[in-house]
Amino acid sequence: MFSSILPTKNEEITHPLLKEASIQLHIKREDLIHPEVSGNKFRKLKYNLSEAKKLGFDTILTFGGAYSNHIAATAAAGKIVGLKTIGVIRGEELGETIEQTLSENDTLCQAVEYGMQLKFITRASYREKTTSHFLEKLKQEFGTFYCIPEGGTNQLAIQGCTEILGQQDIHFDVICCAVGTGGTIAGVINASTNNQRVIGFPALRGDYIQSEIAKYTKKTNWDIENTYHFGGYGKINTTLIEFINTFHKNHQIRLDPIYTSKMLYGLFDMMKNGFFRKNTRILAIHTGGLQGIAGMNKKLNKKGLPLID
Repeated sequence: MFSSILPTKNEEITHPLLKEASIQLHIKREDLIHPEVSGNKFRKLKYNLSEAKKLGFDTILTFGGAYSNHIAATAAAGKIVGLKTIGVIRGEELGETIEQTLSENDTLCQAVEYGMQLKFITRASYREKTTSHFLEKLKQEFGTFYCIPEGGTNQLAIQGCTEILGQQDIHFDVICCAVGTGGTIAGVINASTNNQRVIGFPALRGDYIQSEIAKYTKKTNWDIENTYHFGGYGKINTTLIEFINTFHKNHQIRLDPIYTSKMLYGLFDMMKNGFFRKNTRILAIHTGGLQGIAGMNKKLNKKGLPLID
């Protein structure tokens, strides 16, 4: 599965707004690559798994929050290719009541079922995760391992993400992509043609992401649209929930609450406000992450808010 380039289908969206604006919108269904290792996580892990095996490692260690798509995907991918996995998780308190944590958190429960060993650390320690001192302590505890950064972004991940776009995509004028750590969009930018415009929709607040993306690409045919983060990473409100559920009802495509839904909400809002010229052909990349819906619904239920279908 990980040894070949997997093209994904582009699904056209029909909507009165698109017809009125004379705009074509297709969604690249990266979410359909694999039920557990979907979207950009598959792309990011592909060459890292190959490198780990080539170098003789039998263990992958990586980092993430309690509801991390990357943690869930790494655990599943490790099981598929026969590598042990260790997840260093932000939030020491989660490990103090591990049975309760696993009963309430589908992401971590699934990771454990796939064989991942979890290590919970304080938020202060988590900020030190890239330092040589901290990594050396982890090696003393777990032995040798192949380390993949939080979110999976490194040069090999970006190499994998260049494979999101293919020959079937060169006729699109605009490519839209949700942004977390910046690795996915960097790969998309590198694979785009000079005639295409790539627009990133960050799920996090702040302007730092532009400098992160610039580390991985020399191309300049891209922009960042910072308006649609809904307050920051993991933040959601009834407006976005309604958009997710309506989109699912109308197009039979589920959207994750962290990334793709915010991108598409922003994209429709921009079209409504006349941002795009007539006859623009837009490709929006569905980066997966649907495993996070269950955890988000538990949070929404506690707050008495509507649930995601």
